[in-house]
Amino acid sequence: MMAPPPSTAVSPVISLVVRVLTFICLLISLIILATNTITTSTDYGDVKIKFNDFYAYRYLLATTVIGLAYSLLQIAFAIFLVSTGNTVANGLVLFDFYADKAASYLLATGAAASFALTHYLKNQVGTSSNKEDKFLNMANAAASLCLLGFLFSAISSIFSSYALPKRA
Repeated sequence: MMAPPPSTAVSPVISLVVRVLTFICLLISLIILATNTITTSTDYGDVKIKFNDFYAYRYLLATTVIGLAYSLLQIAFAIFLVSTGNTVANGLVLFDFYADKAASYLLATGAAASFALTHYLKNQVGTSSNKEDKFLNMANAAASLCLLGFLFSAISSIFSSYALPKRA
């Protein structure tokens, strides 16, 4: 009788830690982005500029919120697995596999759209004002944390592919 092959599955604790890191990065990104506003003076008076005045930053917000909700759901599943020691059903493994891929790609596109807009606006504004520069740097910080969240989500996606059942 032959011994079963060694498991290539990742420990549920490691998977939980990576999902928590994803959640933390996205939560900080959301806080930075949602509080990012400036008031600048123009010929027509003071103008308050908020992150949601720009489509790309709204898209970053949407992808971050979706990523947070998905991460929270996966953290709950991971805590259940760690606490009970149960193996997951085939349907949940497939859900993890495909949903991890979709969530990570969504986060990547949100970060990329924000980086692109910030780069464009920095070229348009130049170095005329510290206020505008601070606003754009905060947007870059939020996008960077979303990108870091994407990296952790991509790692979770790789881990979920290890859990797929072996197909004969």
